[in-house]
Amino acid sequence: MDIASQMILFADVVEHGSLSATARDLGQTPSAVSKQISALEDRLGVRLLNRSTRQLSVTPEGHSFYQRCASISSQVREARELVEAMGGQPQGILRIASTVAFAKAQLLPLLPEFLDTYPDLEVNLELTDRSVDLINSDYDLAIRFSAQIESSSVIARKLTAYKRVVCASPQYVARHGVPSSLEDFSRHNCLRVSTVSNWNDWQFLLEGKEVTVTAQGNFEANSADAVYYATKAGLGISHLSTYMVAGDLEDGSLLQLFPEHRDEAAGIYAVYASKHHLAPKIRVFIDHFSSKFADLMQRDSV
Repeated sequence: MDIASQMILFADVVEHGSLSATARDLGQTPSAVSKQISALEDRLGVRLLNRSTRQLSVTPEGHSFYQRCASISSQVREARELVEAMGGQPQGILRIASTVAFAKAQLLPLLPEFLDTYPDLEVNLELTDRSVDLINSDYDLAIRFSAQIESSSVIARKLTAYKRVVCASPQYVARHGVPSSLEDFSRHNCLRVSTVSNWNDWQFLLEGKEVTVTAQGNFEANSADAVYYATKAGLGISHLSTYMVAGDLEDGSLLQLFPEHRDEAAGIYAVYASKHHLAPKIRVFIDHFSSKFADLMQRDSV
């Protein structure tokens, strides 16, 4: 392997944080990756990584060297994507970070058709509701709600709109009753999401005016998906997206509270760094799923 390829491999190892994760991503064995890193260290005459059976850490020399390697890796990827864009044929690995509940409810059921349509693509999907750094990571794109988009250095393409509703299980209502007004939420157990603080500010349109209720309770989770299951278990009241709960509201396993208080619709976006030049694999993903999600609000309206 030439030194340029070894430098790109080294950048991959640092970004993955392990030899085995890099090997899995590249379809190689950990020993083969380790051998190439050792050969690179021999070429340079310095140790780049401290390796043990339990952990891997970057040496000071390795950290400085990584900055240049990461830059080269990024330039190579951009050049490849630019050529791919000219040919217009999507191929390679599409690395996606998606919010947990949306991926499980909406994205994963549609992936088979997408991959059948584009057989030269592979999808590497990470489910997380935490903030994602698209600029300094190897994600190609992230699926995020409008409230999760914090950086002005990314491009956001709207996939669909959604709304949220207040709901609880019949068991919770039987034990605690229904809030008599929006102000009455303070005596109820409102379930919270820890990763996006403003998701806990429940907003309603009441007689043309926006009213905010701040959720307070004895349970919070790092995923709306966990809050959904906690709600079904009867733990408390939640404010959840209609695409998650529409079926439960129809079969009565969840009850919608305050249906007369309309929640403002918000957006779900495909977000990517401008450095990707809208590579074919990103473009076809956005085009495919925005068409599939076009009627999401209509299908899940309650």
